Amino acid sequence: MKKMIFGIALMLIAISSYGQVNKKNSIQLVRNATVVFNYAGKEFLIDPMLAKKGAYPGFEGTANSELRNPLVELPFPAEKLLNPDAIIVTHLHPDHWDEAAVKMLPKNKAVFSQNAQDAENIKAQGFKDVRILSDHSHFENIQIKKTIAQHGSDAAYANAQMAAILGEASGFFFHQPDYKSVYFVGDAIWTDAFEAKLKDLKPNIVVLNTGYAQVNGFGAIIMGKEDVYKVHTILPDATIIAVHMEAINHCVLSRKELAEYVKTKGISNKVKIPADGEVIVF
Repeated sequence: MKKMIFGIALMLIAISSYGQVNKKNSIQLVRNATVVFNYAGKEFLIDPMLAKKGAYPGFEGTANSELRNPLVELPFPAEKLLNPDAIIVTHLHPDHWDEAAVKMLPKNKAVFSQNAQDAENIKAQGFKDVRILSDHSHFENIQIKKTIAQHGSDAAYANAQMAAILGEASGFFFHQPDYKSVYFVGDAIWTDAFEAKLKDLKPNIVVLNTGYAQVNGFGAIIMGKEDVYKVHTILPDATIIAVHMEAINHCVLSRKELAEYVKTKGISNKVKIPADGEVIVF
C-alpha cells in the first residue's frame, strides 16, 4: 500500500511538473510591431498602434513617404486589444504608440516605458500606473529585463537633427523559470553591443523588427534579412519571429522576400514570418 501511495505521489508530481514546463505561451502579431504576448499566465500588449489604415501621413524624409500610415488595416477590431494585464512601449514613435492607442486604452492599465522621459509623457496622456523598465523589472512574478536598441547608424546619430528624431529606443527580455526565454529586440540595427547582448542572454525565442526601414541619406534604422541570418548563426537553436513589415511606409523588406531569403539559407524551419493576426504558440 505504501509503495502504491508513493508511486501515485510521484506520478502526480510528474504530471504537475510537465504541465508547468510545457505551459502554452503565445505571440500574436497584430500589425507592424504591435504584438499580444501571452506569457506565464499574463497578457502583454506591446507597442500598440491602433489607428485605421491611412490615418497618418508617411514619415517625412523616408522611403515611400508619399504613402499614408498604417498601410493596412488591423486584422480585427481594436476593441479586442483593450484589456491586457500590462502594456509595454519600447519608445514613443507613432508606429509604436499612436494617438489611437492613447485614446482607446484604459488609463488604469500598467504601462512599462523605457525611461523617465517617456514615462512622464505617458503620464501626461492620462495613464495612472506608468513604470520604468530596468535590468531588474518585474510584473508580478514575471521577470522583464530592459535592453538597449540603437535605432540607426552611428552616422545618423552623429547628425543632430536625425539624432533628435530617432531618439532612444529599447528592447526587453522575458525570463521565467520553466518557461522559454523571449527577447524582443525592438527598433534596432546590428551593433557590437547587440551581438554581445544576444550572446549573453541566449534567448530561446528572438522577436526581430525586420522591415529594414530606410531613412533618406542614412540607410536602415531597423534590421533586415541579413540580420535574421546573423542571429541564427549565433543562436542556431533559437526560433526567430520576424515582425514590423508591410505596415509602415519606410519598411522596404517584404514577407515574401524574407521567406525566399531564409529558404536559400536553409533556415526556414527556424524563422517564423507571421501574417497579421497570426498566433504562434510555444
